[in-house]
Amino acid sequence: MKITTSKVYATIGLLSFLGALWIVSIGNAEWRFWHSSDPRSDGTGISANTASAQERSGTEGMTPQEAQIIQTVRRAEPSVVSVIVTKDLPKMEQSFEAVPFGQEFGFSDSPFRGFRIQIPQLKQNGTEKREVGGGTAFFVTADGLLLTNKHVVDDEKADYTVLLNDERKLPAKVVARDPGSDIAILKVEGGNFTPLPIAQSDDLSLGQTAIAIGNTLGEYRNTVSVGVVSGLQRSITASSGLGGSAEQLDQIIQTDAAINSGNSGGPLLNSSGEVIGMNTAVSAIGQNVGFALPAQELRRVLASFQKNGRIVQPYLGVRFAPITPDLKDRNHLAYDYGVLIVHGEAATDLAVQPGSPADKVGLVENDIILEADGQKLTEDVSLVHLVQSKAPGDRMTLKIAHKGVEKEVTVTLEEWK
Repeated sequence: MKITTSKVYATIGLLSFLGALWIVSIGNAEWRFWHSSDPRSDGTGISANTASAQERSGTEGMTPQEAQIIQTVRRAEPSVVSVIVTKDLPKMEQSFEAVPFGQEFGFSDSPFRGFRIQIPQLKQNGTEKREVGGGTAFFVTADGLLLTNKHVVDDEKADYTVLLNDERKLPAKVVARDPGSDIAILKVEGGNFTPLPIAQSDDLSLGQTAIAIGNTLGEYRNTVSVGVVSGLQRSITASSGLGGSAEQLDQIIQTDAAINSGNSGGPLLNSSGEVIGMNTAVSAIGQNVGFALPAQELRRVLASFQKNGRIVQPYLGVRFAPITPDLKDRNHLAYDYGVLIVHGEAATDLAVQPGSPADKVGLVENDIILEADGQKLTEDVSLVHLVQSKAPGDRMTLKIAHKGVEKEVTVTLEEWK
């Protein structure tokens, strides 16, 4: 029998089509058979137990230290928020005013007085909300209390909003600012927030892991950096660098975990996820030299607010610098311990505040406070810490050196308002 070419091609095509159907159906049967025989499967082609294990950890192939850091960050992320600072600012619009040619140069009689030109001008047309700053904060109670730096929320005319990790934006109210340290408390409405635990122990070791989380540069929220505790009990003078007053901070934690603009107010965590400090300042001349307020300060401020409805801070009323070998040599001091009463960089940073407890007992600039309540002031014994351990109304005995003469004075501490 004679078979035409077209019939041959048609036959081949039909056989190919049937063969493809057979292959697909067999493959599909095997795929379905594999799933139906595995009761653990959820229909995705991956064992449900395997998938859940991967979802729980996501740390396969990592070192135990890496895995712990990842788990710590995951637990902490819902508690860390970005702080957005907005303010009503003038809304400026450009307009044009037609004036005779030459008048803009002060010529009253111009040969071109028939010509007019358009002079651009800026005029205010109301106000508009604009973002003027940012920082970081973290929840410390389930009902909406957050801790942040005072310098993040120091503008009493600004509005504050917090951006949560789940993209919610909530208006925040500044309910307290600590007059003696760079700490403030925010409050948002709502509940069931996830607070971060503040470490109850202040025993830190040089070299232990330190994890910083914050809204870096006010743009990259929940940025994570990891380093170590580089130093303990540091004393620094911090300022905004924008003409604001400087502030003496004591008992500070030093870390090499990267801290950038916008990280202020964020938590510094240990590897267990406890807050060991609040990221606050960074050296303007060093690299990877950051500073955090210690957990004991955070606990003190939070406890005072929860007890009194405000932050109660005893104060002495002096600005000072701890005596170091360099300070001793530069000022030709007779002592290698204690604190020297000095003024700050700004004109308002007086050495002794007028009307303060220190002023009332006659302390003046260049006096040296050698002891407080019988304890010699050294690198390990801080005047700030001793003052903060007391309450307004308590008395403190100070041993001072005034123009080379040692004497004792008893000062009654007052509340800093």
